[in-house]
Amino acid sequence: MQILAVTPEIFPLIKTGGLADVTGALPLALAPKGVAVRTLVPGYTVVMEKFTPTKPVMEYVALQGGPARVHAVEIAGLDLFVLDAPHLFDRVGGPYGDATGIDWPDNWRRFAALSQVGGDIAAGGVEGWRPDIVHAHDWQAALTLAYTRYGKAPDTPSVMTVHNLAFQGQFGAGIFGSLGLPGEAMALDGVEYYGGVGYLKAGLQAAWAITTVSPTYAQEIRSPEFGMGLDGLLNARTGELLGIVNGIDTAIWDPAADAHLLAAYSAKALKARAANKRALEERFALDRDDGPLLCVVSRLTWQKGIDVLAAILDPIVAAGARLAVLGTGDAGLEGALLAGAARHRGRIGTVIGYDEALSHLLQGGADAILIPSRFEPCGLTQLYGLRYGCVPIVARTGGLADTIIDANEAAIAAGAATGFQFSPLTPDAFMQTIRRAVATYANPTIWSGIQKQGMKSDVSWSRSADRYVDLYKSLLARKGT
Repeated sequence: MQILAVTPEIFPLIKTGGLADVTGALPLALAPKGVAVRTLVPGYTVVMEKFTPTKPVMEYVALQGGPARVHAVEIAGLDLFVLDAPHLFDRVGGPYGDATGIDWPDNWRRFAALSQVGGDIAAGGVEGWRPDIVHAHDWQAALTLAYTRYGKAPDTPSVMTVHNLAFQGQFGAGIFGSLGLPGEAMALDGVEYYGGVGYLKAGLQAAWAITTVSPTYAQEIRSPEFGMGLDGLLNARTGELLGIVNGIDTAIWDPAADAHLLAAYSAKALKARAANKRALEERFALDRDDGPLLCVVSRLTWQKGIDVLAAILDPIVAAGARLAVLGTGDAGLEGALLAGAARHRGRIGTVIGYDEALSHLLQGGADAILIPSRFEPCGLTQLYGLRYGCVPIVARTGGLADTIIDANEAAIAAGAATGFQFSPLTPDAFMQTIRRAVATYANPTIWSGIQKQGMKSDVSWSRSADRYVDLYKSLLARKGT
């Protein structure tokens, strides 16, 4: 089975968040199951530096304002099509914005180009290869499905995966004439969205199947609260909507063989985590004591509930816990966390930035990880926490609700607990649950039991990949009817 995946980022080439982890890991998980994935990605500067271009498999004299080529390469075990379009992707900054974080004003053009190429490949643009199914990830790739629908591959089954419905790719109607789509596409059942062009909306409308990255999130986005204006469309397509929990790459995230850790360990040798904890205390200038060390590894944004965390920094310290924060995001939230660290030297440490190695060490050394998200399509951080015995303390929403078993009395007695859940997302509810975790930590036998149960959880891609295989097979069966 041949799959064309289209995505704006993929680990280990380019990553801003969990999307890249998913698009990098899923092809590797599908390969042993008889599914071959070739992934189309933009040729950002950092991507082009990873290989030496040779003869392209496709060429464009003019693609959204300039010449472009498509290279077929293999990097890190991934089969890739790289869209080499310097006028669109050879820039200093991130994949979506400049060095200051401001979005590139021509993002509509950049990702229309990516999607257009995806549509051309789906239609047989690469000699000798044509996909059985097209799988688009998030709004930057969503228009691919409009190009297949209105182009030369309308019968190609397609999947639209929503990693975060909050990001939709909405642009003014004035861009439509530059997209190369037929006039009929600018309609309610096409790409039109509140008088403009909606990239994600177009993908949701055209897809044969829609997936989100957890069952609970698939239900939540059908409500006005979480639907972000698309709940009507999603409710109309309930029969094609499916939630599949993400997995993680258990080769990269393996506490028994993680080079980023000071000391490797397993569920049978949890005491070795102490060396990693000492390293964290030194890195974050924290006091050494017998209390729990909590951590945060996150984008520092409203969505992630970091404002709620900032409101309880003083009570966290008063409860006898310490806190290590790694992340970057809203300046106001960064300032609040830095102020908390200055106010509680030795008890709170904050590192502003993105540091992959340090994120591994935090999972491998901290006692618990705080994830107070307002909404969380799936979340990978809590899965890393389970794998590493870093007990997740999470808001009861989306994938967090699907993957963590709350340490209530019954779950503890049954040996089933893997973390702590709280609801609603208020400072009081969050703090009450942290106090509950601190009290549980005081009983080493119960705490280690929660750690070990979490580490037994199957957080790999195996079961989730099986569900994608089943979905792909069902779409091919539909095509044949």
